[in-house]
Amino acid sequence: MSETLYLGIDSGATTSKIAAVREDGSIFTSELLQRPTGSEGGPEGVIQAWMGAIGEFMVGHSVEWSQIAGVGLAVPGPRRSYGVLDTSPNLPASFDGWDVEKDLGEALEAAAGRKLPLALGNDGSMGGVGEAHRARGEEACGVVMLAPGSGLGGAYVDAKDESLDGDTLAGMELGHLAAPLQLLGVEAIPCGCGRTWGCYEMYTSLAGLPALLDRAIGRYPGHVLEDPSLGKKERVMKLRGLAQEGDALALELFDLQAKAMGLLVAQMAMAVDPAYVVIGGGLIDPDATTEEFRERYLGGIAKVAKENLWPTQKDTLKIVAASLGELSQAIGAALVARNRAQVQLEARVKV
Repeated sequence: MSETLYLGIDSGATTSKIAAVREDGSIFTSELLQRPTGSEGGPEGVIQAWMGAIGEFMVGHSVEWSQIAGVGLAVPGPRRSYGVLDTSPNLPASFDGWDVEKDLGEALEAAAGRKLPLALGNDGSMGGVGEAHRARGEEACGVVMLAPGSGLGGAYVDAKDESLDGDTLAGMELGHLAAPLQLLGVEAIPCGCGRTWGCYEMYTSLAGLPALLDRAIGRYPGHVLEDPSLGKKERVMKLRGLAQEGDALALELFDLQAKAMGLLVAQMAMAVDPAYVVIGGGLIDPDATTEEFRERYLGGIAKVAKENLWPTQKDTLKIVAASLGELSQAIGAALVARNRAQVQLEARVKV
């Protein structure tokens, strides 16, 4: 008998990924299928690209549409309403007000020959669902996900695998909370969001590294990053490699980021009291960092967090590294589709 599957689409402005989970929530395949999003072709081009990638995934794994019980889509914000995009800095103006839910739903119905349940959500929240499911296993508990990259993504996932999105779909924008600058010993760095109070994003991600580097490099005369031929972005992108080699300047900056992350973990623990905090991002990527560096980074986060937790939390809160990598958001989207389809089925049974 063919197994039931739920598909997940992780859509970025440039590339999209496809994954699937089984009825029990287990991952169908860990093989990454990534294809261009096709945003240069407008909304219609994106729908074609998504459906083409789904078709390729299904053919490659001998999956039939009769096996698909639901689809989830992880898409970057902001959104005007559920399933409708708002103006995005990473997409052309033709995407303003695009009703993704309607267009994707119709394309899926045409391909499957029946209307399929469709779940849409913020990509950060969907990634949190995927990592939460992996981290806690069968344990019913809350999980916070923090993912520093070009910015700082965040999610809270409850014991039922539901993410906290908020009433205006802007929940858990943790990167733009004000960091306690007096504890970090740094000044406020203006953020791209327009706030000047010192957003956490500026002390935990790539977004703030140029400013932090400019403020620190004067203490390291003759440093290799003083080379005038290096552009601002090139200087910052060299920091992770230098840190693996034990460079004092690079380690200072990443230690500061770990401290900021630790303070944020403590604040999140006070706010939502999770059992797990999952740390994602390139600094814990086994393919890009050494075990020694990852231990230093995660250890720095845990040390600062535990210094500021409530007494009972110090022995119970688990801070762990993300494990799904680039699959997290597609897996999370598939899981959300599965969970919502099961809730709908239970509701129909009760009626």
